[in-house]
Amino acid sequence: MKCSKENLLLYAVTDRSWLNGDTLYHQVEQALEGGATFVQLREKELDEEHFLEEAREIKELCRKYQVPFVINDNVEIAVRMDADGVHVGQSDMEAGDVRRKLGPDKIIGVSAQNVEQALLAEEMGADYLGVGAVFPTGSKADADDVSLKTLRAICKAVKIPVIAIGGIGADNVMELSGTGICGIAVISAIFAQTDIRKAAEELKGLTEEMVKS
Repeated sequence: MKCSKENLLLYAVTDRSWLNGDTLYHQVEQALEGGATFVQLREKELDEEHFLEEAREIKELCRKYQVPFVINDNVEIAVRMDADGVHVGQSDMEAGDVRRKLGPDKIIGVSAQNVEQALLAEEMGADYLGVGAVFPTGSKADADDVSLKTLRAICKAVKIPVIAIGGIGADNVMELSGTGICGIAVISAIFAQTDIRKAAEELKGLTEEMVKS
């Protein structure tokens, strides 16, 4: 599955911190029902066998909703279970190396915090950029802040789509209007909510409005 700007509107990143007895599969399904347009499986705790099993199940779920499905960081797992692609950070494998492993048709997302990183990722074959943290976030303790001025500069500098990540929710998404991003990536704004489907639905509506304004 290819990656379009439309796919990147509401990018849901999983986190099992808020399962509370639920399954990740069910939570992702609720997010998709609410309108999530892209899913990234972010898994820090499972062993490889269980990760692979979970990834295959969620991949099939995303196929059903015709939404791209990528793996966070783990290129080997992405290759083994034929995910639509992978998202890597600055400290992970470089985009050019990822492309060689995954092949020409897979989606590669790269995290960037400044124009230099963004241009390099684009040059190395990234399909989109995740830029942040644009607001303070509890999901990634090591996330560096990126100002809205830097976010605008990155959007102007590259031709590939850019999404914002970090601390974004229904209460502040409109502050990103006019930056040039085509969507947002969120974790707690969807998965930490009591009604995941409703949270995704509301956030998608606000993001559509933000992107147009």
